[in-house]
Amino acid sequence: MQAIIFTGIQATGKSTFYRENFINTHIRINLDMLRTRARESIILEACIKAGQAFVVDNTNPTAADRRRYIDPAHSAGFKVIGYYFHSDLEEAINRNSERKGKEYIPLPGIRNTHSKLEPPRMEEGFDQLFYVSITKEGKFIVDNISEN
Repeated sequence: MQAIIFTGIQATGKSTFYRENFINTHIRINLDMLRTRARESIILEACIKAGQAFVVDNTNPTAADRRRYIDPAHSAGFKVIGYYFHSDLEEAINRNSERKGKEYIPLPGIRNTHSKLEPPRMEEGFDQLFYVSITKEGKFIVDNISEN
């Protein structure tokens, strides 16, 4: 059983990475879709009770944000895996400028998330931690930083 937690500012490829790698195997928990923490908690609890693999596809910029998923997942025997989506602020803003409609994030939102961003660390309780970056061609590069 896997609990995967994404960390990264908006427009760094988190949702695309989910669709490319986990859509057929993991439930997606995402505040953009669920809208409230109460709904998110219901889905998280259901996944944990059912032993269902899941991905938390939110920005999760601080260790405290990530703790709300790590602790219950570990208590239920899940392997907790983190993916840190590193991106330069200006690159993320450029990618965001190409978004349309509800996918577009107002710039103060991106800047605010960036200002709070704490890269995840193994000491938070991750069993594995990966570093994800995007090439200029839009391809993902994934490095296992838990082995370094």
